[in-house]
Amino acid sequence: MFWAFFLCVLTAVAIQVPLKARSLIEFHKEITQIDSEVGNEYDVVHYLADYLSAQGLTVELQLVEEGRENVYAYLGEQRNTKVLLTSHIDTNPAGKIPYHLEGDEIHVRGACDAKGSVASQVYAFLELWDEQIIREGDLALLFVVGEEYNGVGSLTAVNGLNASWSNAVIVGEPTDNKLSVGHKGNFRFDVNAVGVSCHSGYPEQGFSAVEHLLERIGHLLQQEFPYSSLLGPTSVNIGTFHGGLAANLLAPSAKAEIYIRVAEDIGLVNQTVSRIFSTPHSTYSIVQMLEPQYLDHDVPGFELVACSYATDIPYFKGKSAKRYLYGPGSILVAHSAEEYILPTDLYEAVRGYKSIVKYNI
Repeated sequence: MFWAFFLCVLTAVAIQVPLKARSLIEFHKEITQIDSEVGNEYDVVHYLADYLSAQGLTVELQLVEEGRENVYAYLGEQRNTKVLLTSHIDTNPAGKIPYHLEGDEIHVRGACDAKGSVASQVYAFLELWDEQIIREGDLALLFVVGEEYNGVGSLTAVNGLNASWSNAVIVGEPTDNKLSVGHKGNFRFDVNAVGVSCHSGYPEQGFSAVEHLLERIGHLLQQEFPYSSLLGPTSVNIGTFHGGLAANLLAPSAKAEIYIRVAEDIGLVNQTVSRIFSTPHSTYSIVQMLEPQYLDHDVPGFELVACSYATDIPYFKGKSAKRYLYGPGSILVAHSAEEYILPTDLYEAVRGYKSIVKYNI
């Protein structure tokens, strides 16, 4: 079959790996201590593949890019399942945090975003299997690369894995163990400006790319975008800005990375960005454009929350009857120097994932 050329299938017979982590907390510690900043996910991918294979799951590695693979795992030979548990194994490039405890808090990069979800999903799967609640064809696990940049892992899985999940896809991200009713879309783009360098004492002889790009960004920040009663306001973040060569000459070039969290009407956002940045001196390129998402939240017993961040869940639209967003930890610490999670959050997430799965099988 077509997909066979792109997948490496591992089985418990083919590879024997000793069970390192004897508990949920130890497993979480193992995977968070493996550096997997976006683009550098190889080691954690293969740790997870070996770990899941050792538990008796069938494991496939799907090539995304050179040195980058997704992990897909299920029971027996049935690749198509009723429900999918999925999260991302890359971490945000916000700087490393050595694993350490502060009281009950587990501090480490990826603690909640999103290796807390990964660990909880794995243990939810294993407990459901041990309790004989799931069998072959009921549940699969998918752990992807690249969510923190452009979603390439989930996009590759949806388009090339050749698997289906009829009833539900459950995406793991930090929601404080609440079911998300929806989240903002994102419009992420790069912009480049070109100037004419000259002596800064004679600015009329040149054209400053830095000044031009700052002016264009100023126009963007003055825009009033539509407000969503469910998701709140659209927000704009100028993530990076680089330009110029020295203070005594006009800048020949400048560039910026900009991220707009879209609450409503992504088409209007696209038109506005085009109007502002399509000039004789500047161009822009879209990195990612995903609409706001409205999600299923029908499982009894959960608090509900609307989220201001974006996830890989848009890629799964139309791939299953329902889509859920749920996971342990707070997004408010996810990209910070103080990222942490509580052990109680992880245990509660296992119970939560099990409840959502049981509701949908």
